Formats: sequence, structure tokens, C-alpha cells
Amino acid sequence: MRHDLISDVFSTINNGDRIGKKEVLVPRSKLAKEVLLLMQKYGYIGEFEEVINNKGGCLKVKLLGKINKCNSIRPRHSVKVSEFEKFERRFLVAKGVGFLIVSTPKGIMTQNDAKKRNIGGILIGYVY
Repeated sequence: MRHDLISDVFSTINNGDRIGKKEVLVPRSKLAKEVLLLMQKYGYIGEFEEVINNKGGCLKVKLLGKINKCNSIRPRHSVKVSEFEKFERRFLVAKGVGFLIVSTPKGIMTQNDAKKRNIGGILIGYVY
């Protein structure tokens, strides 16, 4: 039984990337797919595809070896546009390195996109 699917996805990617695997299998969900699309857009992972099996399916993710760390943020903090900088300092190593993943009413996006659109949301995780 999985309690936090995004934590499972991030830990699987972290561990696979750390030991030098070329691809890993992560649990499938809409949220995981959106997060992986965001990571793919910014060049942290390669392509991914859905694999159907008897256990609900999974996603096969190709790793590029560019991830230093990715992790989920627990508890999920609600954040206003003016508070993004505080959480960037807390979770990212330097300004301009990596991004926070935010769930907003307009969909899953990075903190930079949320700032440009002037909307807040709930922090899901970070990647650098």
C-alpha cells in the first residue's frame, strides 16, 4: 500500500540515478505523469512511456544522469506568490538552480511560472 506516490516516484528516480541506471519503473498516476512532464521539459529526465501490467501500470523513465536531488515536500505547504522566495531558500541550493513543483488551480507548474502568472498553490516537491 502506497501512502505518498510522489515520494515513491522521486526516491525511485533518485536511487536509480545515483547508482547509474539508464531507466527505472515508477508508479503510474496523473500527478506523477504531470511531474515527469515538467522534469522532462527542463531536461532532467529523458522520455518516459506507460507500461501496462496487472498491478495498475507503471511508467518507464529514461534517466540522463542530470539529477542531483529530487524530493517531495511533506507536509504540503500552501504558498502565496509573495512566499515563493522563502521556500526557494529553504529547499533549493542556490538561486536559479533547480525548481519547486507547485500544484495550482491552473495545473502543475514550476514556481517561476506561478510567479509570472501571479498565482499561488501547494508545494509538491523540488528538483535540482
